[in-house]
Amino acid sequence: MSETRVQKRLFGTNGVRGIVGSDMTADLVMRIGKALGSMRGGRIAVGRDTRTSGEALSSAISAGLMATGCDVVDCGVLPTPALQYIVRDHFDAGAMITASHNPPEYNGVKIIEPDGTEMGDQETLKLEDLIFSGDFKEVAWERVGQKTEDKNLRTTYVDAIVNHFPAGAGDGMTVVVDPGSGPAAETTPQILTRLGCRVHTINARMDGRFPGRLPEPSPEGLAPLAEMVRATGAAFGVAHDGDADRAVFVDDQGRYIEENMEFGLIEGHICSGRTGIVVTPVSTSMIAETVAGKNDCRVEFTPVGSIYVARKMRELIAAGEKVAFGGEGNGGLIFPEHQFCRDGGMTAAMMVAVLHARGEKLSTLVDAMPSYRIIKEKVKTAHAEEVIATLKERHSTERIDCRDGIRINREGAWALVRPSGTEPMMRIIVEATDDSTCQEFFEEIMESIHAAAPDLLEPQAGHQ
Repeated sequence: MSETRVQKRLFGTNGVRGIVGSDMTADLVMRIGKALGSMRGGRIAVGRDTRTSGEALSSAISAGLMATGCDVVDCGVLPTPALQYIVRDHFDAGAMITASHNPPEYNGVKIIEPDGTEMGDQETLKLEDLIFSGDFKEVAWERVGQKTEDKNLRTTYVDAIVNHFPAGAGDGMTVVVDPGSGPAAETTPQILTRLGCRVHTINARMDGRFPGRLPEPSPEGLAPLAEMVRATGAAFGVAHDGDADRAVFVDDQGRYIEENMEFGLIEGHICSGRTGIVVTPVSTSMIAETVAGKNDCRVEFTPVGSIYVARKMRELIAAGEKVAFGGEGNGGLIFPEHQFCRDGGMTAAMMVAVLHARGEKLSTLVDAMPSYRIIKEKVKTAHAEEVIATLKERHSTERIDCRDGIRINREGAWALVRPSGTEPMMRIIVEATDDSTCQEFFEEIMESIHAAAPDLLEPQAGHQ
């Protein structure tokens, strides 16, 4: 297990985020720009989602970059995976101003490396050291960088997705797209239309106040999408989070497709055409292993976070392994033949390909998938280390994976307990083949947590 999470001071799993004006300020973002410019140099692409604070923070990071001699290209409003695709082929690094699925008062920064992946842990630690020390490589007046705009670069991203599929893959297919007032309003409808689909939209006016629904595409928030799918007779509805690196779906009956089920559906389509390794975090459902096994593939686990998945995929390929597919069980899927990051636009297009290839309704495909029982919970405690130690001791005879908290594997069930990296809280996931096994395993895990954490706040268990 070569990959383990490291403790960072500022950045989380996917960048740094906070409430604008308090945690997330223009001064902080400018310092991030200076740190990035000091580390990377060259020509840097900057993009943003639709949040009201986006332009201000984009200007702040651009100022920091230019102060260190970098030339900045402002790519405007676009999905995060579009910026990542652009950076990979044209730039020395990138910075995306986004808070992804967080509410509108939040914003943040994701740092993109020259290969199009988000900055990894070790480089992020160096970046944080610079941010806190202020030891920036600012340049003299005659070497300050310049800023230009190119709002049309996102078309290369759209073209790449469309060209990945055969012409007319969506002919005769009606689809409803809910970009949630985010940047995918300018990309996903265009992608699906060019594939031949008839596209209806909802929440497709870019607005950083997110008037139609919050940036997190929850089942409750997607009720209008489901209604439109049923009203139009659409094959499916697709919705994105705030920066469109994820995609979630409702089927032709308007039913929300749980994201692990989405993972398995698309995994099965891809793995039926080529064998290889499926890379996913330890938090993903058993459905990934079930589908992989049916298609002569195997699963490689990583810590939770798309950056770990993307880098493990690249590592395996560099070692001569065949990697078929990857991503997270939250709608963040990674297609290695396209690029090594979560890509909501590509995921939407791939669902068209799935239905085109299978010739069946999405609801029929969902009903045929294996189903498991999942319990997810969060508990508050300052004794995470003691909890992990207790679980290791009590389950020492079982198959355990400690690359991210502790995952306890047994026949037909598994449990994951992960400490938060930013607050005194732990996340618990238990999955099993049936209700009673899942509940009993959950209670067993909770008993161990109670024994190790005297300050534990009682959970209200959530079941899926």
